Amino acid sequence: MSKVIIIGGGIIGLSSAYYLQQSGHQVTLIDKTDISDNCSYGNAGYVCPSHFIPLATPGIVVQGLKWMFDATSPFYVQPRFSRSLIDWGLKFMRSATEEKVAKAAIPLRDIALLSQRLYEEWTSLPQFSFAYEHKGLLEIFQTAKAAEHAKHTVEKAHALGLLDTVLLDQTALQSKEPQTKINGLGAVHFKCDAHLYPNKLMQQLLAHLKQVGVEIRPNEEVISFEKNNHSITKVFSDQAVYDADEVIIASGSWSRELAEKIDLKLPLMPGRGYSVTLEDSPYKINHPSVLVEGRVALTPMDGNKIRFGGTMEITSTHTAPRMNRVEGLLNAVKRYYPEFNIAVPPVEKIWYGFRPCSADGLPYLGRTKKWKNLVMATGHSMLGLSLGAATGKLVNEIVNKEKLSMDIRAFDPDRFN
Repeated sequence: MSKVIIIGGGIIGLSSAYYLQQSGHQVTLIDKTDISDNCSYGNAGYVCPSHFIPLATPGIVVQGLKWMFDATSPFYVQPRFSRSLIDWGLKFMRSATEEKVAKAAIPLRDIALLSQRLYEEWTSLPQFSFAYEHKGLLEIFQTAKAAEHAKHTVEKAHALGLLDTVLLDQTALQSKEPQTKINGLGAVHFKCDAHLYPNKLMQQLLAHLKQVGVEIRPNEEVISFEKNNHSITKVFSDQAVYDADEVIIASGSWSRELAEKIDLKLPLMPGRGYSVTLEDSPYKINHPSVLVEGRVALTPMDGNKIRFGGTMEITSTHTAPRMNRVEGLLNAVKRYYPEFNIAVPPVEKIWYGFRPCSADGLPYLGRTKKWKNLVMATGHSMLGLSLGAATGKLVNEIVNKEKLSMDIRAFDPDRFN
């Protein structure tokens, strides 16, 4: 029985622990927080094969430059001198080509479909009941330019085998949501997508891991490593020392700093997002939706809730939250759903967290050349929840030297070195 140390208690770390414990490893999971409110809790809950276009695209670079000095914009890069930010930004721009976007589509499709199948398997188990629904996703647009892009997206989806994707006109879109008026020219309906309630998933997964003997170490920070002969032999936290046969770095937006402690350069920046959840919502929607021009996500959750989330703020993990971004988010909702009158809630009712953004929008998943017993599992950007179950399974297969469920070469953590 090998000793596996997982650093990070988000969905990636918990899913990895789930599969590694099942295959007979002695698993210890360490997280610097109390594991009750990270990005895996506050997200939109999408399980979305439709998201086969990575964050790094030519369009987002052009738009991002326009938005850069507007702190309320959907995609905002905080101007500051930072070598890590400059390095990440240059690599991001070099990755944002049509050719690289096209190459990313197949691995993103495959890992999302694998994850969806695994989540569906979990729903049949007695320890899990996380409000999983396979209703699809509406990607709603308001402009002719976005309508043309939607047409091409449907064509690409069909080419990738996501055949249950259709383009809806205004009438067809409105028929999907008869309870409320929608301002939109139309939508792409990705019938391939599903959604769940992240809070329940995380709480149930954490409870299960404790029950089956995974050692969970919250409020404990990893500070250094002992290394010998291209292996990591010990993990040092601020509270204890752990022997390690295998080490998994699944630390989200803090993974770059951890990687530096073992002499690895990982181009990764924190992208802060915000969300607001209405409990016992007076408004009703049937389907999750992405508001294309507004860059906002809406999700009906757990029967009586709606979550509104979005914005991408490339900043430091030490930067105070900008609550005016929440106002911009809710204003965008109002432009699409005019009957939704949602006031900006008090600060304590607003969730925010940091997504780990790689320099090309693809996860870092796999072994590195430098360390024989290290697996990187981070950099999932806004897709951590969606790709969580699959990433955990793939981490287990890597550790066990099993045949992988899919080709992960596109996710090579050494690809920028």
